[in-house]
This record gives sequence, structure tokens and C-alpha cells, in this order.
Amino acid sequence: MDFTPTEEQAAARDLAARIFGDLSTHERLAAAGTGTDAELWKALCAAGLTGALEEIGLLGLVLLLEEQGRTTAQVPLAVSCVYGLLAVDRHGTKEQRARLLPALRDGTAVVTGAFPGRGSIRADGAGRLSGTAGWVPWLRDATHVLVPDAERNLWLVRAAEAETVPVETTAPWAAGRLVLDGTRGERLGDRGATDGRSAAGSVDGTAATERAAADRAVAGGAYEDVLVAARIAFAGLQAGVCAGALARAVAHTSVREQFGRPLSTRQAVQLRAADAHMDTEAIRVTVYEAAWRFDEGLPCATHALTAGWWASEAGRRVVHTGQHLHGGIGADLEHPVHRHFLWGRQLDAYLGSGAQLLDELGSSLAEEAA
Repeated sequence: MDFTPTEEQAAARDLAARIFGDLSTHERLAAAGTGTDAELWKALCAAGLTGALEEIGLLGLVLLLEEQGRTTAQVPLAVSCVYGLLAVDRHGTKEQRARLLPALRDGTAVVTGAFPGRGSIRADGAGRLSGTAGWVPWLRDATHVLVPDAERNLWLVRAAEAETVPVETTAPWAAGRLVLDGTRGERLGDRGATDGRSAAGSVDGTAATERAAADRAVAGGAYEDVLVAARIAFAGLQAGVCAGALARAVAHTSVREQFGRPLSTRQAVQLRAADAHMDTEAIRVTVYEAAWRFDEGLPCATHALTAGWWASEAGRRVVHTGQHLHGGIGADLEHPVHRHFLWGRQLDAYLGSGAQLLDELGSSLAEEAA
């Protein structure tokens, strides 16, 4: 394993750090409320950072998301890159890639995902979807939604053709409820799912049944691939959120005095900060390993679950520490550290809580051993 960023990855990370540092300020975040910073999103896209994904890979995206997390910048970078650029590039047809990728690269199209799929969305033989996704991140800014159905087929739905209801979540992610009622979907990839034929209606029922089973296997593989990438990406975002929370706590305790001494000189404060640092590094190294394996085409599902578990369990500890070390002002909405707490708690449960991920990891390891 070699986690050293390539020249392109390092350049993209440094550019992202400058843009986020310049534009994602406390004042701008306060003015944005729960919405997306459209100017910041345009700046990121104009700098070519969204379009660089195919060159820098998932590990490069993780580096960008770390920088986003440090400032809790309100842009749909993770969702549009994972559910849009990566998903279409890896699983779309040649025609879909040619049609969709240019708009995703320049940011004029934004894709989010109704993940993880919980079997609540169903598709008929004509490619029409029905069901509800309780909340979808950045749905209010999306032009398309990647929706897994009960069979784990992936569909692209135009947000304008579905019913979307604004929903406020713990973090200000411009989320919404997605309601589908016979809404037309475009199957991601060409699996013959929208031709309206059933296995029973085929001349060769056995062959059709086998083909349907193969289609389900391929669909499940695409769903798992996107879910793995999403877990890695959002764990990377959590690493940045934790690093930002800890940096603010260190800065605060270094200047805040109690009984004539900075808080940072007290052993209890030092120990809590040290534990938070080690937790943050644990998130980072497991994310880097999972992302590196993903880019290398190596098995990484269990590694993604491990990174997700650390992001959930350790991430929750870190953002609580960051807030606690700020004392009373940590709960003040006028102080920027509260955003790290809110983001950390949102990421703690998104795509599965620590307990859920640990259960899934244990089942996966048991299957491998068997």
C-alpha cells in the first residue's frame, strides 16, 4: 500500500483547500443557513475539481472531501461525485457516459442518491418507479437522483419529475423527501430491464429466467459498488470534519485561560485532545486504505465497512470532544465549532450507524470464512 498522493492528487487537494478556506467562512455559512453555497459550488467546478475525479480517483476525492469537512462547506461535492460521476462512469452505457458526464464535470448537473436502498422503491416493467425515500441529502439542489429499487437495480430519476419535500436534518445538507408515483426512471447501464418483457412472456422461459437472474446479480454488484464508494467518500468527509473540530479546540484551549494558565496546559485537556487526534488518524488511515484498494480494483467492501465504523464511532467521540473543550461556547450557534458537531452526528448515522456496520462486517467476514 502506498497512500502518498500523486502529483495530481496533491495539486487538487491544495487547490480545494485554498478555495474552501477563502469562500467557506463562518460569515458565509451563517448567511447560507441550511442551503448550498452556490458561489462556492461554481468556484469548485470552474477550477476543474469535480471533473478531475476520473484522474485523481476515489483516493483523490477523499482528499478533497477532507478539505471540505475541515470547513463544513455546504456543497454537494460528495453526492454528485459518487452517485453521479463515479456511478455513471463505472456502470453507465457508452451513450449515458457521453450524455451525462460533461454536465456532471462542469457542475451544471448534480446527482444525489437515495442510499442505502431499503427496498421501499419498486419498478415496473416499463421503468416507472413508485415509493418514498424518507430523506435524500442535497435533494433540493439535485437535477437527478440515483435510486436503487427493491431488486437493487439503479435508476436515474429527474428531480423535476418527482415530488420533493424539503426536510431539515441534523446537518444543513439541503435534504428532501423523495416521493415517486409512477415516475419515469432511466436504468443505469443496459441490462434489458426496460423492454417491458417478463421471463414468463419469453419464448424460452428457462433462458429468460437465467438472464433475469444474471441481471439481478449484475444489478446487485453495481449497487454494492456505489454503496462501497459512498461509504468511503463520506468517511473521508468525516475525517475532515473531525480534523477541523480538533483544530478549533486546540486553537481555543491554547488561548483560553483559567486560573492564570491556558487550558491546553492541563493534563485532562491534553489527554482528551490526544485521544481525539488518534481517533481522527484511525478514521483517516482506514479511509485511505479502502480508497486505495477501490482505485486499484482490489476487494474493499470489508475495508469500506471498517472505515465507516471508525467514522461513526470515533467520529462521534471526536466532535463531542471538540465541543466539550470549548466549554459553554461550544453550544453557541454563533460559534463555528457547532457545525462540526452537527456534521459529525449526521455522518455518524448516514449509510449505517456503527452498530449496523459492525453487524454487516461480522456477517461478511463469517461468509468469507465459510
